[in-house]
Amino acid sequence: MEIIKTAFLYVLILLTVAGCTGNNTTNEQVETIAIVNPVLPGDHPDPTVIKIGDTYWASATSNEWAPLFPIYKSTDLVNWKQVSYAFADLPQWARNNFWAPELAYDEEQNKVYLYYTARDKSTGRLAVAVASAPSPEGPYTDHGPLVSQELGSIDAYEVRDGDKIYLLWKEDGNSKGQPTPMWAQEINPERTAMVGEMHELFTNDAEWEGRLVEGISVFKHNDYYYATYSAGACCEVTCNYKTGVARAKQLLGPWEKYDQNPVLVDNDDWKCAGHGTVVQHGSDFYYLYHAYNQAGSVYVGREGVLEKINWTADGWPSFANDAAYDRDASASDYSDDFASVAPVWRWRVNQPVGYTVGEKGLLLTTSQANDGIGSLLVQPITSINYEVTARVTMGSTNSQSGASITMVGGANNHFGAPIAAIGIGVFGNQVKVWRIAKDDVQELQILDVPAIQDEVTLKMAVSDGHIVDFSWQDGGAWKTVLEGYDAASLVPWGMGFRVGLAGRGEGAQVRISQLDIKNN
Repeated sequence: MEIIKTAFLYVLILLTVAGCTGNNTTNEQVETIAIVNPVLPGDHPDPTVIKIGDTYWASATSNEWAPLFPIYKSTDLVNWKQVSYAFADLPQWARNNFWAPELAYDEEQNKVYLYYTARDKSTGRLAVAVASAPSPEGPYTDHGPLVSQELGSIDAYEVRDGDKIYLLWKEDGNSKGQPTPMWAQEINPERTAMVGEMHELFTNDAEWEGRLVEGISVFKHNDYYYATYSAGACCEVTCNYKTGVARAKQLLGPWEKYDQNPVLVDNDDWKCAGHGTVVQHGSDFYYLYHAYNQAGSVYVGREGVLEKINWTADGWPSFANDAAYDRDASASDYSDDFASVAPVWRWRVNQPVGYTVGEKGLLLTTSQANDGIGSLLVQPITSINYEVTARVTMGSTNSQSGASITMVGGANNHFGAPIAAIGIGVFGNQVKVWRIAKDDVQELQILDVPAIQDEVTLKMAVSDGHIVDFSWQDGGAWKTVLEGYDAASLVPWGMGFRVGLAGRGEGAQVRISQLDIKNN
């Protein structure tokens, strides 16, 4: 009897130890990330994220701003650093609409692939293309379009199913008043050609989805493939974007949509949430998606927001819908003396800019590009309340060639609207506040500057995302040039405002020695 008791106690101890060990492992695996949103402040639509080893890599839509597809690096999914771009030069086949990058890592090849959407120069269609690189930082080699349907093909996503690789994408039927099927087709291991037949996964057939479904991301958990996808209007002032989920036992279907969709909707801090990527951290899954800040409306653009995926009792992904806006705005303050080129600076995709940097600061070559606004070096805003200041060397300007700080948007909030901007600049011995929207060129205010000034410091102060005050510094005192200008009509479709520098004129080199952006 004692032998039996001893054996029983021994087994009990082993089970207890094993149970404790299992719990410790589980606790390590499900350690929750301390999220501070937005994790990607400023305009970062359609974010993508992958994990390689202990490092996460991300990118986002560029729209009409080059260099294309910024590459970010993180070890915790919350704090990101920009390290490069996918393309310094435009892919030869494409002209604009650079959307929805999607990173994929092939462990066997130790190679990174970047799928993206752009508009084909020759056909005018939206197409899904691919590039490859030896590491997420690049350099990327473009391999051109993979699929370009008559209605357009966008929002690619790669999924491995056994020994096969599939490309998933959306047919852009909503652009022509048609349904929007989600397609899947096998792709070769080199990712240079599609193989076999197309398979329709699902389309927009639920009332809440409205005109479209898009932005698919697929991950495997337990015995299912799960898909997050988005529906509704993504990008306008009146956006109503939402996220739903679907699942299937086999990648090619049949797919079942969750009867409690949508699962990600507006909350107190964020609206129009969707088109992101699911990534695993330990045993948990997180969704990196874009959304508009409720306070900032569309002025800042679609920011990168991170939220943990929960699970219902019957095995469906769900969200607490409690993502907050808790990142300190001042954390995105920016200062530049132009001793070197910072990766944050961008220009219009079809309007390369001439400039040099160094001990003399920034020498920006003026032009009449961008519908007369001039040469642009800008960056996304990250707050609705901020100040931009810059020091301009007065002698480098003249009555025809000036250097300005500027807010860049569109002539209206519709897709494809012409570029538009407002700004304050130094032109010879004058400070001018101006507005340009294609053929509409306005000088809103002009003040003379004493000729003895070596440098003129300009300031553009923005509140509530669209109310702008312009001033310049005379000695130690700020002098108001124009206040209370309402720029709301210039907010661009789906992009948010950009701020920075404009050089307008005919080939002069204007000098800017310092630029600062302070958020509050």
